[in-house]
Amino acid sequence: MTTVQSTPIMPAVILETERLRLRSVLERDIDDVHASCVDPDLQRWVPLPAPGEPYTRENAEDFCLRLAPGIRTSGDGQHWALLEREGGRFVGSLALLRTEWPARVTEVGYWISPWGRGRGYAAEAVVAVSRWAIDQGFQRIELKAAVGNTASRRVAESTGFVHEGVERNAMPLNEGRTDLAVYSLLPTDLGARP
Repeated sequence: MTTVQSTPIMPAVILETERLRLRSVLERDIDDVHASCVDPDLQRWVPLPAPGEPYTRENAEDFCLRLAPGIRTSGDGQHWALLEREGGRFVGSLALLRTEWPARVTEVGYWISPWGRGRGYAAEAVVAVSRWAIDQGFQRIELKAAVGNTASRRVAESTGFVHEGVERNAMPLNEGRTDLAVYSLLPTDLGARP
C-alpha cells in the first residue's frame, strides 16, 4: 500500500494587534486592492501583475478570489488583509510565501495602501505574523526588500530582522531589475528555543 503525503497548509487564522486585524483576503477587498495596487509608489517596488503590465480591476479580482486563497491551499503560505481595528478600513496586505515545510522556513512580504502609509502598520503586522509563525514552529522567517526601498528596509530592521546580505539582480521591477536586501528572523533572535 502506497502512502501519499499531502503538503501541509497553514491554518486560516485571524490575528489582532493593538491597531490591526489580519484576516483572509475576501471578495469585498477587491476595490481597495485595486486602488492600492495602481498607486505609482507601490508599483515602483512591487511589479504587479508583472513588470510593465498595468494593474487592472480583473487583476485585483484574481488576487482576492484565486491567488491569495490559493497560496494557502497549495501549502505555499498564507495571505492576510490588514484592516484597521477601529472602523475596519483595508490598509494593506501581508503574506507568508515560498514556505519550505521540511526546513520550516518561510518568507514574509507586504505592501501598504497609500492611505495607510506612515502609521507603522507594516511593522505592526510583520511583528504579529512573524511571531505567530515562530510559535507554529518555523525556524527561519525571511524578509527581502529592494535595496533602494528604504521604507521596507526600515520595517525589517525595526522588527528585529537581521540583515544578512544582498541577492544581486534578484527581482524584476517595472523599471529594470534590482538587488534585494536579505533579512531573517530566527527563534533565537526572540529568545525562544529553536
